Amino acid sequence: MTEIVLTPAPSRPPTGLSALLRAFNANKASWIGLVIVILVVLAAIFAPLLAPHDPLEQDILDRLKPPTTDHLLGTDYFGRDTLSRLLYGARVSLIIGVGATLIAMALGTAIGMLAGWRGGRFDAVAMQAMDMLLAFPSLILGLIIVAMLGPSMPNIIAAIALTSIPTFARIARAPTIAMKGRDFIEAGRALGFSDTRILTRHILPNIFPEILVMATLWLANAIRTEASLAFIGLGLKPPTPTWGGMIREGFENILDSAWLAIAPGVAILIVVFALNLLGDGLRDAIDPKLRNET
Repeated sequence: MTEIVLTPAPSRPPTGLSALLRAFNANKASWIGLVIVILVVLAAIFAPLLAPHDPLEQDILDRLKPPTTDHLLGTDYFGRDTLSRLLYGARVSLIIGVGATLIAMALGTAIGMLAGWRGGRFDAVAMQAMDMLLAFPSLILGLIIVAMLGPSMPNIIAAIALTSIPTFARIARAPTIAMKGRDFIEAGRALGFSDTRILTRHILPNIFPEILVMATLWLANAIRTEASLAFIGLGLKPPTPTWGGMIREGFENILDSAWLAIAPGVAILIVVFALNLLGDGLRDAIDPKLRNET
């Protein structure tokens, strides 16, 4: 009598979300970045509940106090609580950074996809315009725009977004050119699909992961640019708390009250570092070549 031996079926390699999580887990530092980003976002959202004092309340008698139990990060020149201003300043940095990044991602991706899809003269003119914007350092271009329009939140968001558009356009253009000759794109054309449908339903989902990684990394640059503009006096007007403005105010008392400049400087450093860790993790999880190596 022949004995039948059942062998277990070979396990299938992880696909979809499980593959992304497996690749993301391979880079443990990316989880650190994700946790820090989540904590900063929650701190900004719940700033009214977490802040021990009113960030705009002045107390001249308590000005330039070192860290104490009542003021964990000390007070500034006007007696305002540094920790409370730091929490509310996170709101400004995130609103400006996320707003500028989303606008730049939308406009830059649209320009890059259209340039790569249409090619010819439109591609040449669009990319030459992007090269002109890239010729200016992001901080200098943002400084020029804010100086002309005025230091308000919409103007700062628009200025930072304009400096970021060329990067997203370049990221979107190259894969669009590579994909428009693929078989499934040709099949869509043969079926009579419109250019808009092909771009939005077939090309965009395939290139969006690369754009998402760039958006994560560029968000750190947007936050840093906003802080730089505020430091040189082109941020939101006082007494609105901003991290760059706090560094500028603390710099005037750096020898006697170093904590005023160190606290917002460390906050910017931690957020930028966390976003870069998160971006590296997303890149490793999304890039199929890197994912196969994990």
